[in-house]
Amino acid sequence: MSFFPILRLTALVATLVFSIIVLGVSAHITYLTTTYYGAYFTFAAMSIATACLTLLTVPVMIAIDITRKGAFTSMVVVELSWLGVLWVLWLTSAALTADANANTFVSGCGYINDVINQACKEFNAVEAFGFLNWLILLGYTITLIVFAIIAVNRGNSGVWTSSTTATDFFAKGAYSGTSTVAPEKVNYAPSQPSVVQYPPQSPSGYSTQQQQQPSSYPQV
Repeated sequence: MSFFPILRLTALVATLVFSIIVLGVSAHITYLTTTYYGAYFTFAAMSIATACLTLLTVPVMIAIDITRKGAFTSMVVVELSWLGVLWVLWLTSAALTADANANTFVSGCGYINDVINQACKEFNAVEAFGFLNWLILLGYTITLIVFAIIAVNRGNSGVWTSSTTATDFFAKGAYSGTSTVAPEKVNYAPSQPSVVQYPPQSPSGYSTQQQQQPSSYPQV
């Protein structure tokens, strides 16, 4: 197994683990706020939605790539597009959580009430794991883009529709920008002159010389 498939699997599995944590903690925050205040935080709903999207799609990408090589879900362009959407969603969720945390718990955690103190710690957990998922997916997509550009520069123009785990991004492609066809050799040797016979022979062995007419005719 080469380096890039290991990197891909590690990044996606770590994202799944952190998504489970964010989903559970955000669901508990939503339970607390709806129970005691009859409302919910926007960041909690956004985090739940983003975590659910990640948990529904990323395992499918991993499973299809293992069971079926060359599937469209493993294409470089498809993976870049969808993971790009996910890291934007994770960045939005983490930013909303950081804003709500700064406005709700101004002095940080350390409340006497256990419920409020627990909620403060959960805010920090959602913020931290949201930013971690954003950094992981952002770093992976940037790495994939760089590797794809390297492959294109080395002549692999079809790398965008190839599988991320089956592609050797550093292999030299069939076309490298220069022609490898040897130039056609031209023979500049002078041709041999054709031999002309003088006098030319007439066909069928007949002589070309004219028959001499008799100088006199017999007398009658």
